[in-house]
Amino acid sequence: MTDCIFCKIIAGTIPTTSVYRTEQVTAIRDLNPQAPTHILLLPNKHLASVAEAQPEDEALLGALFLAAKRVAEQENVGSYRLVVNTGAQAGQSVFHLHVHLLGGRAMSWPPG
Repeated sequence: MTDCIFCKIIAGTIPTTSVYRTEQVTAIRDLNPQAPTHILLLPNKHLASVAEAQPEDEALLGALFLAAKRVAEQENVGSYRLVVNTGAQAGQSVFHLHVHLLGGRAMSWPPG
């Protein structure tokens, strides 16, 4: 997508430093962190949200969660929360599927 900020980051047209990258996933630090560790995990393939995922995206969705595990280990975060917002009412502001990895502080429940 030509107007998607996350697609531009993944393509390298918007410079950023990735903390983790594979063929399927790119992880970057959130510019507005909500916890001491706040990393966004982006599928390299554009999907607007989980609601648009198809059966052929199953491996990609699994890769996102395995990448989250690896990034948490890399960042030495033992306890963390993974958040996926789907749709504007749920708080999704960038319509490219992404997983928030939040850690480094106690998390309360319910989250929102």
